[in-house]
Amino acid sequence: MVANGAFDMLHVGHVRYLAAARAAGDVLFVAVNSDVSVRNSKGPLRPIVPEDERAELLSHLDCVDWIVLFDEATVAEVLRALTPHVHAKGTDYTPETVPEREVVAEWGGETVICGDPKEHATTDLVGEILKRFSR
Repeated sequence: MVANGAFDMLHVGHVRYLAAARAAGDVLFVAVNSDVSVRNSKGPLRPIVPEDERAELLSHLDCVDWIVLFDEATVAEVLRALTPHVHAKGTDYTPETVPEREVVAEWGGETVICGDPKEHATTDLVGEILKRFSR
């Protein structure tokens, strides 16, 4: 099982996604977007938490077995290297909108959607912090 994401400012949505991904498989690899990858996808002000600290935080979650950092725009090359039976994505996707779904299908793997509804986001958390403390 592989799950992936930036995991910037770890929050309950991340934890629920990873716990659900782990429950769907025997071993959970978490592919974490590197600082370069996050900047390229989310803009120059991100990530807030550096990649080594994000990886360290994730390493303390019982549901996470292995962590790998990646620089690319998508996790496709990590998936090709690991060839997991299952690639898990969060509920902000559908199986049809996961960019790497065709890559996983190359070896007969499955793409699954797991976690709670997308009601938590780092961007929203940052906005709330700014709202509360910018007075």
